[in-house]
Amino acid sequence: MKINAKFDQVAVIRVEDYKWVPSPMPGVERMMLDRVGNEVARATSFVRFAPNAEFLPHYHGGGEEFYVLEGVFSDEHDDYPAGTYVRNPIGTNHTPHVGKEGATIFVKLCQFDKKDAKKFHIKTKEADWYPGLVSGLSVMPLHEYITEHGALVKWAPNTIFEPHQHWGGEEILVLEGTFYDEHGTYPQGTWMRSPHLSKHCPYTKDDGALIYVKTGHLLEL
Repeated sequence: MKINAKFDQVAVIRVEDYKWVPSPMPGVERMMLDRVGNEVARATSFVRFAPNAEFLPHYHGGGEEFYVLEGVFSDEHDDYPAGTYVRNPIGTNHTPHVGKEGATIFVKLCQFDKKDAKKFHIKTKEADWYPGLVSGLSVMPLHEYITEHGALVKWAPNTIFEPHQHWGGEEILVLEGTFYDEHGTYPQGTWMRSPHLSKHCPYTKDDGALIYVKTGHLLEL
């Protein structure tokens, strides 16, 4: 299966484009954003768990990275409320489940370097923010490995960033507000992926924005 598998092209999916499909596990649905492979795949998806859903124990042969969007996602190691960022490197395993509220996560599978082996999570609602490169930006670093950088970025209303080029590509999920650039408008829930050496000049308007952003991870694709 291939979905948005041409990594040298821009991909944009807004909320009105979502198409949820059942997973092999009862009570679990997926909205596939990009995918190369069948059930075991290099994949980026939203995964929605019905209340009290359980997932079978499984092994992360290519690593797993996720951000909890709604509810509380749990496994035998901890509980991860909305706003938690989790990295489970290659070779880890767990048995996920959710409670009566259900949960929705943004998850990336099989996108780890073999040497990127640190397992950790960050409860971002309790973590620190740092000043960004321009006035109106606040940054919360999440992960860094060689060229790959992941962060939350909070945009104050009416903030303009300088035009820039994406070495190794860029991937954005709009968590709150509305994000803009010269190519389009990206409201809350929009996922976008831009290839290596793409360019844009992003900005916000009156509602500001909160985004998850990853850069430098598309060099080999």
